[in-house]
Amino acid sequence: MKSKKDLEEELSFLGLLDKAIEIYFELGERAVLSYIKSSYRLLSKVYHPDVNPDNRVKAEMTQQRLNKVNRLIGQMSDEELVELIKSSSRRSAKSKKKILVVEDEASLQEIFKDVFVMEGYDVRVAIDGQNGFKLYCKFEPELVFTDIIMPKMNGIELVEKIRGLNPQIKVVYISGFLGIKKLRRKLDSEVLRYGYCALSKPFKISAMLHLVKDYMNNDLNDPSRVNIFA
Repeated sequence: MKSKKDLEEELSFLGLLDKAIEIYFELGERAVLSYIKSSYRLLSKVYHPDVNPDNRVKAEMTQQRLNKVNRLIGQMSDEELVELIKSSSRRSAKSKKKILVVEDEASLQEIFKDVFVMEGYDVRVAIDGQNGFKLYCKFEPELVFTDIIMPKMNGIELVEKIRGLNPQIKVVYISGFLGIKKLRRKLDSEVLRYGYCALSKPFKISAMLHLVKDYMNNDLNDPSRVNIFA
């Protein structure tokens, strides 16, 4: 038990823990194990005292911590390492509200994620509806911030599946074009029936943040009126 706590503290100090949690949710157990086992090796090269003669004391101190990480990892099985990341994630999530961003445009994925993270949210990103549903089941966010038109499964279909698990899920729909009448009618029905919010691209980041903050804090008098597609 103590070795797990020690490793968690060292990974956090080195800035590796949050990234490990993110990789676990987005890519799974094999990816997070690979990250944990390889990241400290890379840092060992970066912080080697011989390549940091001007900051030798700092480099040596960090190298000692990296050696400790190496030793602790060697004492644990893969199953124990994965459980450490899971338990760390559960503790971290208690202090932050969680948002799942589902967006197929890579540039927007990074923008939305970075902005929400800077505002103090715990954020995961999915590249389409199918991936979004799988990630929702693992991450269990309070809010789903999803594009509508996406490959494999559109945003409305995604939310319908999620609603089967959590009828109270909060949703913000986003889209730049809704020329498909059937999809437009479906969106209008979703917004009116379930009180979801909707934003039309392009929108101001400040407006997005205010909307999400009020929605998450239940400060919207009538969420169903926040529909810029109308």
